[in-house]
Amino acid sequence: MRPRMLRTSLAALTAGLAAAGCLVAAGPAAAAHDRPPRQACSPAVSPTGYSDALDKTTYDGTYVGNLSALAPDRRGALAALSDRSSLFRLDARTLEPRAVIPLADEKGAALDSEGLVVDRDGTYLVSSETEPSVRRYSRTGELLGRLPVPDELRTAPEGRARANGSFEGLTLLPGGRTLLASMEYPLDGDPADLVRFQTWQRTRHGDFRPGVQYAYRTDPGLGVSEVTATPDGRLLVLERGFTAGVGNTIRLHLADRPGHGTALRKRLLADLADCPTLGATAEQPQPNPLLDNFEGMAVTGRSGGRLEVLVVSDDNQNDVQTSRFLGLRVRA
Repeated sequence: MRPRMLRTSLAALTAGLAAAGCLVAAGPAAAAHDRPPRQACSPAVSPTGYSDALDKTTYDGTYVGNLSALAPDRRGALAALSDRSSLFRLDARTLEPRAVIPLADEKGAALDSEGLVVDRDGTYLVSSETEPSVRRYSRTGELLGRLPVPDELRTAPEGRARANGSFEGLTLLPGGRTLLASMEYPLDGDPADLVRFQTWQRTRHGDFRPGVQYAYRTDPGLGVSEVTATPDGRLLVLERGFTAGVGNTIRLHLADRPGHGTALRKRLLADLADCPTLGATAEQPQPNPLLDNFEGMAVTGRSGGRLEVLVVSDDNQNDVQTSRFLGLRVRA
């Protein structure tokens, strides 16, 4: 692992962790312009720091990048999922890798792994947008099973989902009985701003069966790159877009708790282009140099009545993109 100086205090970035437990869519991005110095992204969201320490590094012979999901793990660890079929266990305070676990499908082939949940028994639930699928893995990476997926959500021609546009986010609601996967883009035939959120209900035997499907409306031109449940069961939703020559749009929304109708209302918490830059730099044009291809997100704790949220970017193993962790304090 090649060390790199942290741009802000890593202790501040990971304080919540210590306390707790791609084809990119074209979409609008604000034109770059000077913004007055600010200490918050919005009244609801403030940054707590960022780290590029893992950018373009390797651990135990595995590239530490392409990070698409985060989840608090056991014993003060953080699980980070690469979409190249690797799962990393990171130290919760330093973000340094402590282990890497290879994942594979039933035939031993790599996954396009995008969503991650650490279940209550410590096993991993991992979504892949290839089929799409949700599989369960042991703590050491053995494949234990696979959840049923409604036919219409399968990738065309078997279903109506577009390639590289299906199960991008995965979260377990409080209580552990409802699992939810977010589609990244609409199904063929659906409105251009409507994506499906599929749920599964845990049975008394501990397995999951398909449950209610919800409709979520995205901002124009954006897709859903991640969804994470809050402690009260509402959903933090990360919407993402990219415009060549301009950069990324990254917006954080708060959606209804699933269960009150099948259409989920949302409200904007912050457009991350409005955050202070924190001194960050970018290797390609961005409306704010702090931005990158943010794709993973986890609630890691609570501080002063606000949620501590950590997001991570997928660098696509690309020299002009960065594997960046960004800490946010969110009033939800």
